Amino acid sequence: MTFTFMRPLLLLLLTILFAPAAPAGPARILLWPSGAPEAKGQTENDQPRLEYYPAAKARANGAAVIVCPGGGYGALASDHEGLQPALYFNSIGVTAYVLFYRLGPHGYHHPVQLNDAKRALRLVRSRAGENSIDPARIGTMGFSAGGHLAATAGTLYDAGGPTAADPVDRVSSRPDFMVLCYPVASFDPAITHKGSVKNLLADRADDPTLREKLSSEKNVTAQTPPVFLFHTTADASVPVENSLRLYEALKRAGVATELHAYQNGPHGVGLMPGDPILGTWPGLLTAWLRSNEFLSGKVTRAAVKGSITINGKPVTWATVCFNPADPAQPIVTARARNGKYSLSAKDGPPIGPTTVTVTLSAQDLPGVATEDGFLTTIEQTRGSGEKLAIALKEGENPADFALAWTP
Repeated sequence: MTFTFMRPLLLLLLTILFAPAAPAGPARILLWPSGAPEAKGQTENDQPRLEYYPAAKARANGAAVIVCPGGGYGALASDHEGLQPALYFNSIGVTAYVLFYRLGPHGYHHPVQLNDAKRALRLVRSRAGENSIDPARIGTMGFSAGGHLAATAGTLYDAGGPTAADPVDRVSSRPDFMVLCYPVASFDPAITHKGSVKNLLADRADDPTLREKLSSEKNVTAQTPPVFLFHTTADASVPVENSLRLYEALKRAGVATELHAYQNGPHGVGLMPGDPILGTWPGLLTAWLRSNEFLSGKVTRAAVKGSITINGKPVTWATVCFNPADPAQPIVTARARNGKYSLSAKDGPPIGPTTVTVTLSAQDLPGVATEDGFLTTIEQTRGSGEKLAIALKEGENPADFALAWTP
């Protein structure tokens, strides 16, 4: 009786003693180890920090991003707008840091939050070498009010003080790219999020000069970093006009930018995994980062010129897609007309091994029925999955494709 009663307790004790240790959480990096400027105490609320999520060595590509969760400058949505984006970035080889910046309800107001974000950028850049990060590929990502913080960090940055006593303060705070998700981009009363303005500015919330200074669309220049914007038209908390105005300002200034405004979806969706529509935006972001060489660093591109025929006749219309073997390098597509296509070295595909997919219009394939009216080279091999493969070198590359198809 006694042994039967004690056995579950013994097993529980053995389980506790010999169970594998719980995985350690992310490393926590204080922005100011000796105490943050203007700190009102010594609690976590008073000590801004980064949580560090390094990309796996086998996948790391040298890029890094600082993620700013939203929460109206009154809280931090550090899971779906912090941890989850960090893990997404890790999956594409990017080292991520989640920024825990100071908040209005704890007595912190502008410019404290901006200074926290600028310090985070300086700190990550100052440690780039020891963390295998390219100091020219460090970006910011922000959601909602965190999007406002990331945007102001990218429009109100500075080069650092060359004579600053703290070596970190000598480093530039300019992000190399920005990812802004349903951002409070503007403090214009007609379109802004009033709660964010109140929490950030407190008794200065009605100051028109300060509001304009903190409206990112007013501060865009030709030197503003490239920007990816994601929003939903149905957002009732932060109107899509925030992103639309910023996009227009970026376009006028000649800044590389891309905007995705989905028709439906509430505010604060995060990555929206599992949603067949909204859940596509992280993939679009990956493609943008890849296209703009943020995942690979600067690549050497090839000039490519050639012809495409099908069954001996020049195609009327086709696309030729060059997909590098390196998954971090840009994918480049050319359009062929009347059997000819060309790409210059300025916008051509990266040198090195690449697979090529040619997609033809049904008008060039009379009598061939396909579900979408197009035929790819994979279909031409009748399901074998074989792809065209070439090795591109620096300079001019002739690449002719004589395709054949028998219905």
